[in-house]
Amino acid sequence: MEKKNILTYEGLTKYEEELHNLKVVRRQEVAQKIKEAREQGDLSENAEYDAAKDEQRDIEARIEELEKILKNAEVVVEDEVDLDKINVGCTVKLIDLEVSEELTFKIVGSTEANSLQRKISNESPVGRALIGHKVGDAVDVETLAGTRSYKILGIERTPDGK
Repeated sequence: MEKKNILTYEGLTKYEEELHNLKVVRRQEVAQKIKEAREQGDLSENAEYDAAKDEQRDIEARIEELEKILKNAEVVVEDEVDLDKINVGCTVKLIDLEVSEELTFKIVGSTEANSLQRKISNESPVGRALIGHKVGDAVDVETLAGTRSYKILGIERTPDGK
């Protein structure tokens, strides 16, 4: 049995749009590049043809990956997330007790995790440690850099699915 991909509605929409774009727009663009490269003659030394075929292979691989993600998607309805405790789909405000720094993370499934967007996976050390805790709880997290201590300041829904 394949692992479920936990997605927020925002993540589901993003992947569906990317898949649609790849199938409808990008496939046609690459097919046109391949056609134009073929018209140039000898394919054995045709860099444009090779590049277009590589691009086509990459697009098809990404389409396959997205279809697999979506086929096994389990969507978290963020409006129904219980805000009494931390779970996938909520935004968490913490304070790092060692450096007195406030941090805000959105807890998402591993498929959507993106540290640059402050989205952490429920399977990451921090995400796994926070799941199930409530406002006011102190949580110790074992990371590669050692143990970090956080206090939970707030749990909320992400406004407008962001």
